[in-house]
Amino acid sequence: MKTFIAGHNGLVGSSLVRVFESKPAVEIHTIGRTKLDLLNRDHVFSYLNDLKPELVIIAAAKVGGIKSNSTFPVDFLTQNLIMQTNLMDASFASNVKNVIFLGSSCIYPKHAEQPIKEKSLLTGPLEVTNEAYAIAKIAGVKLIQAYRKQYSQNWISVMPCNLYGVGDNFNAELGHVIPALINKIYRAKTVGENSVKLWGSGNALREFLYVDDLAKAIYKIVETEFFKYDILNVGSGTEITIRDLAELICKILEFEGEIQWDVSMPDGTPRKVLDSSLISEIGWEPSVSLEKGLIEAINYFRKNKLWEVN
Repeated sequence: MKTFIAGHNGLVGSSLVRVFESKPAVEIHTIGRTKLDLLNRDHVFSYLNDLKPELVIIAAAKVGGIKSNSTFPVDFLTQNLIMQTNLMDASFASNVKNVIFLGSSCIYPKHAEQPIKEKSLLTGPLEVTNEAYAIAKIAGVKLIQAYRKQYSQNWISVMPCNLYGVGDNFNAELGHVIPALINKIYRAKTVGENSVKLWGSGNALREFLYVDDLAKAIYKIVETEFFKYDILNVGSGTEITIRDLAELICKILEFEGEIQWDVSMPDGTPRKVLDSSLISEIGWEPSVSLEKGLIEAINYFRKNKLWEVN
């Protein structure tokens, strides 16, 4: 199957390339942003028309943590809207049979009933700290649904929980929670600090999934042609508080200093765990434990000396 992965250099995209390349009868195509600007509609249409893939996976997105989302809401809203719309419209114009759109669990209401089912979409207010990104992703989900309804397209949206792993953005200020914690705690240990200051109370509950488990779920969807649902949640089913997560990272990094929680900073959504029962219908389940995944992420961070650039 000729497959175009948009966003192949990112956390999810690079994992998709690793997983799909190991599978039979899959022909992977990628292109860098210097050669194809996904914000340029004409260029996207031209590229997909020439390539004529059978499957397009939209993993390209502007992403970041709470601080980044709060600081650059215009960028998160407009850039994501433009990229995903260009890719979907161009896929339709090029007669692409299957499109998989990567969303985020932040599309669901802040106080959604837990575990969160796909039908919870648009049933309540969003978490304000990443509202712009969430609205862009919701628009992407609705466009997938619109193409299914109006043109009977075999397209689907996949909503993962919080992801982490090899290829992540480890920026201490702008990255997601796990890579940011790894960077902050590693730096504190390296310079000999006896404490590290982290955002929030540490009481928020989160569900984390190693990124290669998501990539394997997406391959399973393609392999089994599991397109009967328009949205599929993909989560680990395991929750942990940010406090316990930080302590686990400290343990792995052998940092024995004190964690100081800055309660003046936001926690974000108090609890967020997905109901992944629909994806389980095809026999998918996560295989990488949180501790094992954290060790892989930390080894990648150290090997590539990412504290020097983040």
